[in-house]
Amino acid sequence: MKILAFQGSPRFGGNTDLLLSAFLRGAEEAGAEVRRYDLYRMDYKGCLECGGCDRTGECVLEDDLTPVYTDLLDSDVIVLASPIFFYNLTSRTQALVERAQALWVRRYVLKNLSPRDAHGLLLCLGATRGKKLFEGVQRVVRYFFDAVGVTYRGGLFYRGIEKRGAVREHPTALSEAEALGRAVAGGLPPERWSLSDP
Repeated sequence: MKILAFQGSPRFGGNTDLLLSAFLRGAEEAGAEVRRYDLYRMDYKGCLECGGCDRTGECVLEDDLTPVYTDLLDSDVIVLASPIFFYNLTSRTQALVERAQALWVRRYVLKNLSPRDAHGLLLCLGATRGKKLFEGVQRVVRYFFDAVGVTYRGGLFYRGIEKRGAVREHPTALSEAEALGRAVAGGLPPERWSLSDP
């Protein structure tokens, strides 16, 4: 199994980083092949709405996201991990989502990208405890996964986590992430994954 992961927090060693690392540790222990991108270590822009992909389904921008398109289409599971900034994904994560426009064109305009048996997950944390904290980002992520032909399955969501490393004090977050990684890579069907209620 190939798992592609995006770490979308600018705070390395922070809560999102730790949560994703726990997930990937469990996945690797279960035998998955893992590729991870730390988005804040990469040089790229969001979509410029230039229309360059309209005929080919290929993004005309050449930057650190260029090789990512192949990975997006070649993975069995794609994991987005992002903290909540102002009830939204981080800017780097949002820029990645925008750049899926080329694949959206490929799927819906050119009709040469079919859905596949691949799954998408979101790992998300926020400092506040708002009831609708994860509502907007889930809608964005759902459309991102749809554009790349992947089925969004949900994920793990944690409120009230802010200080660097505070996720370590959460009673279950890291163990749940590791267990989810192990279940996903171990071949359990999605309906048996332990996902949290946003």
